[in-house]
Amino acid sequence: MVETQPDLMRLPWVFLGKPLHRDYIPDSMEKTALLFAGQGAQFVGMGKELYDQSPAARALFNEADQALGVKLTDVCFTGPADKLTDTSWCQPAIFTHSLAALAAIREKMPDFQFQAAAGLSLGEWSALTAAGWIKFSDAVKTVRLRGQLMQEACLQTKGGMASVMGMDAGKLKTVCDEAGIDMANLNCPGQIVVSGTKEGIDKAMALAKERGAKRAIPLAVAGAYHSRLMQSAAEKLRPEIAGLAIQPSNIAVISNVTAAPHEAGALKEQLVRQITSSVRWEDSMRALLAQGFRSFIELGPGEVLAGLLKRIDREARVISAGKPADLAKLAIN
Repeated sequence: MVETQPDLMRLPWVFLGKPLHRDYIPDSMEKTALLFAGQGAQFVGMGKELYDQSPAARALFNEADQALGVKLTDVCFTGPADKLTDTSWCQPAIFTHSLAALAAIREKMPDFQFQAAAGLSLGEWSALTAAGWIKFSDAVKTVRLRGQLMQEACLQTKGGMASVMGMDAGKLKTVCDEAGIDMANLNCPGQIVVSGTKEGIDKAMALAKERGAKRAIPLAVAGAYHSRLMQSAAEKLRPEIAGLAIQPSNIAVISNVTAAPHEAGALKEQLVRQITSSVRWEDSMRALLAQGFRSFIELGPGEVLAGLLKRIDREARVISAGKPADLAKLAIN
């Protein structure tokens, strides 16, 4: 893992929607970053309360159905679970739920502002859409295709993933190289997910345990996400990403690939690379913390990102907001 922090000092950080010079940060300013959930957080019934109680969230779910030409809402609300778990469905489902939660917040608090965003894997698409870089209807269609292509790659390659705990990233990288697999998610101190062929995963888990890892546990996933085995999905998605309309925003979005803010000229290539590259989540969070962010809101199903952030910095304030009842928490944040 790279020890140095990304240089965010050139960013046009914003306060209440206006550019803020980096050297002028009032003591009273509360810099807020949004965090967006990745694949694996889905559950049957996700988003139903938002749909029922928030007209803004309902409109977004309906827009997703219209853009995709399928009833994504039915899969979110009633499943079945095996269908929702399928990558081609769960990615647009989590994406839409995450943005619907933000729509509900904006509906309840019209003056709500945030100054940066980040998302874990799939969640990076949610972050870019929330920050205005990509139009929702364009993004949800691309996310659906991303899920379909990744599901296809899973079926073709028969890979797997494992979580390794209590091992230094440098030592684990050596293990992965020997096993012919990749480090997929550098989540937080002491937790790294590796990805590759099932034979490679078995070898890496054995080597990691021999060399001091506290635990190495295989994960129940469809394939080897964020590894070289996803290369076919990346290349097939490239033309779709190339055709996306990008609108640069003054709200920074942290790239999974670089753990630094996206720049418009490199955005599309990084979204292609993201499918096979490591997700540098710990570095991404440390980059935001280094810029003075202490207030975080996790949007979408689940509370995984809140847990990871607390393992990175116990002093960070984080709220998970995926249901209408969660919005009340924001009033005291």
